[in-house]
Amino acid sequence: MSRVEELIARCQAGDLQAKETLIEENSGLIWSVTRRFLGRGAEAEDMYQLACLGFLKAVDGFDLNFGTQFSTYAVPKIAGEIRRFLRDDGAVKVSRGIKERAATVKIAVSHLTNVLGREPTIHEIAEHTGFTSEDIAIAESATASVESIYQPAGDDGFTLEHILTDTQSEDAFLERLALRQAINKLPEREATVINLRYFHGLTQQKVSILLDVSQVQISRIEKKALEKLRELML
Repeated sequence: MSRVEELIARCQAGDLQAKETLIEENSGLIWSVTRRFLGRGAEAEDMYQLACLGFLKAVDGFDLNFGTQFSTYAVPKIAGEIRRFLRDDGAVKVSRGIKERAATVKIAVSHLTNVLGREPTIHEIAEHTGFTSEDIAIAESATASVESIYQPAGDDGFTLEHILTDTQSEDAFLERLALRQAINKLPEREATVINLRYFHGLTQQKVSILLDVSQVQISRIEKKALEKLRELML
């Protein structure tokens, strides 16, 4: 029996000191998974604590007779614990300013709908609130529920998953989660276009109307943003 397996056996028997030792000796593994999720709105130390929790759950559930390497079993458990937190607490943290802007837009839409007897256009909302069309798009895309990266956008059937590998391995899963980090590094307009196109399923034509620019410009912005995402995900 290896040292790791010996410590795991002691942990499963209730040895608290063995748990502390295991965490200390596997901090590199725990941090390697934690780092893939940094920059998503939570403090690094908080993320590490979540990772430790996932690690300890892996220790408790590991079958010493199964014949697999513990690290292979632990990594998905650690990532899963962080993923649940990000899913439940909000995978993308939105600033208070954007939340307040989104609330103002929502109130304006409700008011204008009652006054006009129809849903207002983006220009009417902009005129009523004083926000630009892009301000409104950013607020709505940041606070709306996110759709799957697997959903095809537009007529070409392209999905954001296509910029990643098609393997189902844990590494690929972590890369897909890291995609949001990469998007957050894009310039604001490029990030907005990607969000509207691939997370809200809008066509280039609809995005061009929303942002008050030509469809050709949207196509260029999108192409440039996708190239940057590919580089960021390497």
